[in-house]
Amino acid sequence: MAGFRITKHYTMPREEVRAAAEGFAADLEREYGVRSKWSGDRVRIKGSGVDGELSFDDGLIDISVKLGLLASMFEGKLKKEVQRYLDEYIS
Repeated sequence: MAGFRITKHYTMPREEVRAAAEGFAADLEREYGVRSKWSGDRVRIKGSGVDGELSFDDGLIDISVKLGLLASMFEGKLKKEVQRYLDEYIS
C-alpha cells in the first residue's frame, strides 16, 4: 500500500493549530467526501482509497496517509497539497 508521512514543527498557539487542522479536515470532507473523526488532538480521516491520521503535540504536527491502489496514482499530488496547506496555515 502506498502512502506518505509529513511532519512539521510549529510555534503558534495550540488553539490555532487545532483550528487549522479542523479547517483542513473540513476542506477534505467538502472536496473529496472523506470522513473525519476527532479524538483529542488527533483526527482520523477515511475515504475511498484514503486512510490517514493527523496529530499535533509538543510543537510537532504528524500526518500519515495510506493510499489504496487507485489513489496511489495521485500520491505526489496529494503529498504536495498537504505540504502546501501546512506551509500556508501552520507556523
